[in-house]
Amino acid sequence: MNTKITTLLISLMSLAINAQFVANDTEENIDNWPERVYDLTIGYETVNYTGKDVKAMTINGGIPGPNLEFNEGEFAIINVTNKMDEETSVHWHGLILPNFYDGVPYLTTPPIKPGETQQYKFALKQSGTYWYHSHTGLQEQRGVYGSIQINPKDTDLEYDKDLVLVLSDWMDENPKTQLKNLKRGNEWYLIKKNQVQSWDKVIAKGAVGAKLKMMWQRMPDMAILDNYYDLFFINGRAEQNYPDFKPGEKVRVRFVNAAAATYFWLTFGGEDPMLISADGLDVVPVKKNKTLIGVAETYDFIVTVPESGKLEIRVTSQDGSGQASAYMGTGDILKAPDVPVPDLIKQMQQLMSMDMKMGAPAAKLNPSKNDSIKKMMKYAMKMDGMQMDGMKKDKDSTKMKGDGMAHQDMKLKEDKMQMDGGMNMGYMVPQDKVIGDNMKTGGNPEFNYHYLEAPGTTEFEEGKPVREMLFNLTGNMNRYVWSINGVPLSETDKIKINQGEVVRITLNNMTMMHHPMHLHGHFFRVLNENGDRSPLKHTVNVAPMQKVVIEFDAVEYGDWFFHCHVLYHMNSGMARVFSYDTPRDERLMGYPLSNLTTEADHIWTWGEVTTASHLSELFLTATNIRNQFILRGEYGWNENLEAEFTYERWLNSYFRVFGGVNMENEMEDSMDEISTTGVVGVRYLLPLLIDSDLRIDNKLRPTISLSTATMIFRNVALYGEYEYQMDFGWVNDFEPGTDFEKEVTWQVGLEFVLSRDFSLMGSYDNRFGAGGGLSLRF
Repeated sequence: MNTKITTLLISLMSLAINAQFVANDTEENIDNWPERVYDLTIGYETVNYTGKDVKAMTINGGIPGPNLEFNEGEFAIINVTNKMDEETSVHWHGLILPNFYDGVPYLTTPPIKPGETQQYKFALKQSGTYWYHSHTGLQEQRGVYGSIQINPKDTDLEYDKDLVLVLSDWMDENPKTQLKNLKRGNEWYLIKKNQVQSWDKVIAKGAVGAKLKMMWQRMPDMAILDNYYDLFFINGRAEQNYPDFKPGEKVRVRFVNAAAATYFWLTFGGEDPMLISADGLDVVPVKKNKTLIGVAETYDFIVTVPESGKLEIRVTSQDGSGQASAYMGTGDILKAPDVPVPDLIKQMQQLMSMDMKMGAPAAKLNPSKNDSIKKMMKYAMKMDGMQMDGMKKDKDSTKMKGDGMAHQDMKLKEDKMQMDGGMNMGYMVPQDKVIGDNMKTGGNPEFNYHYLEAPGTTEFEEGKPVREMLFNLTGNMNRYVWSINGVPLSETDKIKINQGEVVRITLNNMTMMHHPMHLHGHFFRVLNENGDRSPLKHTVNVAPMQKVVIEFDAVEYGDWFFHCHVLYHMNSGMARVFSYDTPRDERLMGYPLSNLTTEADHIWTWGEVTTASHLSELFLTATNIRNQFILRGEYGWNENLEAEFTYERWLNSYFRVFGGVNMENEMEDSMDEISTTGVVGVRYLLPLLIDSDLRIDNKLRPTISLSTATMIFRNVALYGEYEYQMDFGWVNDFEPGTDFEKEVTWQVGLEFVLSRDFSLMGSYDNRFGAGGGLSLRF
């Protein structure tokens, strides 16, 4: 009898947990639930957080926007008015709602045009902590975000009050300028944070071998956070005080990580808090002080206000570049534990000590070819001389769908792994629920979710068909292109899924960055050591060189966005669209989906001009994921002039073909004879981050050139260029007795980086001699 009661209770808990999976497709208040109305206005405001006036975007005049508090079982009506001179949008992050109101412009919802008001309506069939933000461009970084608190109908949790803490990152710099500098490979942000792994630091720490191995695999310096932020905020300030909380009160502190790119460590003064909820859903309570909250995640803790003193809640940027604090109570401060600043060179040494191949392409030659399994195996980690994803054929190999480009079934040839005992790499996901090597799943105890356990079973109904997918998370830091399976969003189709099936995805991070992957309109299981009680989330962190397996019940309709929630990764291509292949909403007529899918593929332009005592140089670049135009010119003191314009096509992350026109004067100290030649060739990024150029001109003169640069001190770069041109007389007529002529040019120099835009330089050029000057980047 007791067994039956236990089974019934577990079943009821399972039904309650999985209620989140029921589609919310009702746009009208058909059940006559109590209505709660909010009016939000998005507009411009001038803010000054650091002594500099900045034009920001605000919601109802503030950053963050207001906390929208509801009760479970209410019907939400939210009117959003756009007072800006550009379109905007609002996505209700983590809410199960009608597809049309999800808020992704051009995919599910029309953008909100200047001067217009968009109304959102949906029943609140869930409780918990959620948030809202713009899904247009980089507006979220400029202030368009806020929190959502949905109070539960019933709860067994004991607490007296609620406190919502919205975490975010702030930059005075224009976010588009930061993204442009990341795409051009500007090291300024690492320099500014003193995180560049320059050779003086590498040598001092005995990490020369690791650095060379990184460079051999074409990997730039380690980085936890690409961007530079002036401040980190809790509810819009670097410090908040909440003195009204009384000693002994239990407070449900609701954390929302609304940062555009920053992960935070949460630490607490006083006694350890009780973690009770993740991404809006209850978990088995667990005491936990140091917790990493990824971008777009939410966590709820019950915090007890101390009997004496005020308790510090500290949020520390994962890269150690800053922090913010909130204080609860009054009196002497009970400090939160410090989080050590990460040692990037040590991390580089640890990473390079593993036997693995790195540098998986972020854009590949044939985007329509699904080779995700092959790439996973090629770039997998090896240990003890054993290929950790080396698996044997099995006649019952799993069938899986591609990532939506060719829609072809693929046979997973390798589905079983042989391994020695004694390896403790974290929880082993059952072999039937992971594609490929699972040795890396949960490998780092600080970056897994084993502390999250659902209060009841979250497993799906038995007998449902399962669609398996492998998503390699890929990126190229040199060009700042991010993708899934080596394919940016602009080069792929929707991924078709069907109602009634379970979609299981192995997320295999092949990059050195964390990626918080978010699925709109669904909760998914994050498979961990808690088995049938694996937690439900809407956003999951996939740590560098690690795997995470998620699965969701396909019960919705329409199209839903899936993407990395680091704003700059999403806006550089790391996204997909899941489609139930239902008819597109007629209200989206006139709003083409291509406006969203091609957003990460627009042209970026930048340039650099150098004026020195011995030469002047100009570089102009216009580029997107595949196409690049380059104008290069140099003029020496001896009137030696050369200018070149080329168009190149990137075939993958490292290889491109090009053609163009070169102009130069044949004689020094004379501008009378300008020779114009056509050139074609290939350019390739070699190991050790050496850029190579192999070409031939219309005079049939082959030329090879090499160039590279490396940081030898924090602000000092050493660079060099070498060019060797050969003329075999195939077109030119030589003097009698001459069969071959060559021309060699080279330059070596030092650059002292003063700021993002300026550098001092000094170099020696074999044509112009030695000199120095100033470089300006724009």
